[in-house]
Amino acid sequence: MNRLFEIQVKLLNKINTCEDNSSRDHSLDWERIHLVSCAKVGELLALKRGENAELAAIACSIHDYGRILSGKQNNHAEEGYGPAKEFLAETGYFNEEETEMLSQAVRNHSSKEKVGTWLEEIVKDADVLDCYQYGLPLEREEQRKRLSFIVKELVG
Repeated sequence: MNRLFEIQVKLLNKINTCEDNSSRDHSLDWERIHLVSCAKVGELLALKRGENAELAAIACSIHDYGRILSGKQNNHAEEGYGPAKEFLAETGYFNEEETEMLSQAVRNHSSKEKVGTWLEEIVKDADVLDCYQYGLPLEREEQRKRLSFIVKELVG
């Protein structure tokens, strides 16, 4: 199997160890759906932009690792950096450079107003587009602006 499949299996297994209760900001069902569908969106965006589709899909799969662990939206990106880096290193699937790139994408994906690396930008865009397709509100102006640019990129 490929690395994306293996990472998603490990993430789903991790989610299965989390307690699904009313104190979570998003349900574990949402976390499961979002990690898989966001990965597909990220893969397609990477293909369109001529970037590494596998790394993009993996980064999109793990981008909410902090929220998966804590159940909380607030500061989940920054707080997810260390645990995501550890998770990725433990898999043995990634070299040091890939681990850092993927972990930085986790850390920076919520900063929708800032321009980051190609990988961070794909994660930000995939996150916004995936939330939009499932009807989650885009509460911040920078999310709505990003969605507008993505739609123009994809449909003209």
